[in-house]
Amino acid sequence: MVLPWSKKVFVLNPHQWMLIGFGIIIFIGTILLGLPAASSSGESIGFLNALFMSTSAVCVTGLAVIDTGSALSVFGQLVIMVLIQVGGLGFMTFGVIIAIVLGKKLGLKYRLLIQESTKATTIQGLVKLSFSIFLIAFIFEAIAAAILMFRWAGEMGYGKAAYYAVFHAVSAFNNAGFALWSDSLSRFVGDPIINVVISAMFILGGIGFTVIMDVWQKSSWKKLSLHSKVVLLTSTVLSLLGFLFIFILESLNPSFYDLSLSERLWGAYFQGVTPRTAGFNTMDIAGMMAASQFFIIFLMFIGASSGSTGGGIKTNTFVVLILAMYATIRGRSEVHVFNRKIVTDIIMRALTVILASLGIVLMVAFLLTITEHALQRDFLEILFEVTSAFGTVGLSMGLTPELTSLGKLLIIFTMFVGRLGPLTLAFALAQKKTTHIGYAEEKVLIG
Repeated sequence: MVLPWSKKVFVLNPHQWMLIGFGIIIFIGTILLGLPAASSSGESIGFLNALFMSTSAVCVTGLAVIDTGSALSVFGQLVIMVLIQVGGLGFMTFGVIIAIVLGKKLGLKYRLLIQESTKATTIQGLVKLSFSIFLIAFIFEAIAAAILMFRWAGEMGYGKAAYYAVFHAVSAFNNAGFALWSDSLSRFVGDPIINVVISAMFILGGIGFTVIMDVWQKSSWKKLSLHSKVVLLTSTVLSLLGFLFIFILESLNPSFYDLSLSERLWGAYFQGVTPRTAGFNTMDIAGMMAASQFFIIFLMFIGASSGSTGGGIKTNTFVVLILAMYATIRGRSEVHVFNRKIVTDIIMRALTVILASLGIVLMVAFLLTITEHALQRDFLEILFEVTSAFGTVGLSMGLTPELTSLGKLLIIFTMFVGRLGPLTLAFALAQKKTTHIGYAEEKVLIG
């Protein structure tokens, strides 16, 4: 865009396009969800509630100020499902598919935008990557929906079962956590089929499309990329730790023994893996031990992996910082993993992401202690909700439906930043400056 009086050309960078793109989709979703037809009562749910639900769906979070299953009509639920799919796979993935169908060619700036959207390391093969993302999502969601449909058909008939199956398959693969039951999936706490299918979907969605493609194309662990190895190993370790910690900690909770041994095992497993930004729950989160809730906060903050449908600081970011810390303690000047060196630029980005994310979570938590009357609210409850919003998880201790208007706006902001990522937002808002000036070195005391 050229302003005649300034003669300056304003060119939007990929980060700014991401910011605007997600904002437009959220706005469209807000308008649709604000229509009377989107409400089961025939009356509009209100602009702020519509904005909250639209943001939560596009940012694949799952936090809700109204009950999705009862407060929204079928039209409203379908809008939520479409927003989840677009937000989870990325609006540029759909843009590529539409452009190819219409016979359009993608220029460099569009390829750069796709690269930013998919977190690809190169602009080569981005069209193929977009098709692969679309195909992977369709295949996994179709398989999960078919299994869930047959599981629920005996309880609600094939028509309703098919609808519920598609909705929850889409919600699970995109790590959204929206459910059509008010208690999420608590009624299925000991159901092996529901536990396995839903968790498999959000685990696959959470490791990322590039990892799925890498595993599919290469049959050997040695041939996998460093990114895939780090993601797979870290995801496995965190999932195992999640299951063990939740089971051990909840064993101190008297209400845990209201469940059978099988239900306790399945419940601990599901609650151990769902904080990886999935948002579904089969146990009452508010009724869990405070230690379990705090551990879930830790898992939610880490989140899923880069290039996935999930949020959080990402597993690879967490591992890079741990490796850097280990190297420093051992007196090493370089960071190595799997016989590969991690460059300093990656370490600095990881440190920036973690510090920025921690700063945002603590800032919003502080503000919510003011808006939500901290004297009547447990701080752990507030911190849990904010971390869930930032990690685009969707787990809740019950605070979200009771938020004030200012509280809703703060959580909306947190979900939006969490989906885009603090670095993307910073790059979109900050003016990039380069300097060629070199300065003399001087040491600063640390520790």
